[in-house]
Amino acid sequence: MTDATAGARPRPADGAVTWALQLEYDGRPFVGWQRQENGLSVQQVLEEAAARLAGGAAVASIVAGRTDAGVHAAGQVAQLALPDRYDARKLRDALNYHMKPHPVVVLQAATAPSDWNARFSAIRRRYRFLILNRRARPALQEGRVWHVAAPLDAAAMHHAAQTLLGRHDFTSFRAASCQAKSPVRTLDRLDVRQDGPLITIEAEARSFLHHQVRNLVGTLRLVGDGSWPVGRVADALAARNRAAAGPTAPAEGLCLMAVGYPQDPFATAS
Repeated sequence: MTDATAGARPRPADGAVTWALQLEYDGRPFVGWQRQENGLSVQQVLEEAAARLAGGAAVASIVAGRTDAGVHAAGQVAQLALPDRYDARKLRDALNYHMKPHPVVVLQAATAPSDWNARFSAIRRRYRFLILNRRARPALQEGRVWHVAAPLDAAAMHHAAQTLLGRHDFTSFRAASCQAKSPVRTLDRLDVRQDGPLITIEAEARSFLHHQVRNLVGTLRLVGDGSWPVGRVADALAARNRAAAGPTAPAEGLCLMAVGYPQDPFATAS
């Protein structure tokens, strides 16, 4: 997953409306959010659908958080500009029609101020990672969980996670390919809870580094299976060295749940 966010600050053309879109998608068929030459992206599906509503003209989108191949979204937020001829419901339904049969849908659409930006206006991003902790492989949840057969101690994982909260240099949990200018981030929430065989990890921050959440999860798994003592997670953070932390958890367990803004653009959407 590319936790780092991306976007620019384009101005809508004369006669165009800036739209905020809340998206849900299954990341499995895609190379990720961002357009790439080696396969279909979520961005391509959305922009091609939007172009159908703009008379064939290219429509550029901005997204709150780029997701990697296999990463899902339940509350992604994107932005695009379209001619002033649609209301929110018609736009949502038209985009959803043109995005068929791909597993991408617009949940809500709302007009936004011209100076609003899906990336730069965001003040909170929340991710959820699911681990299926049982011997039997997943059937109904295939592609949406990380299957770990060995027993995990979720309480120990949660205890270790709390040592990572706050503002830190997260170099140890940053992908080598991360393009963020600084490795310093403020982690506001990292909770681990278990309900039967399902372990849920919730992470929340203003922004994340590339692969930060997946690297945090991969490290906490080592605590859960007893390979690491709880205190070693804090040591890994202090090392500021990617080699000091655990492996990167697989993409399919991760989902972008929500993006927060000072003023919710969807507060009046229906």
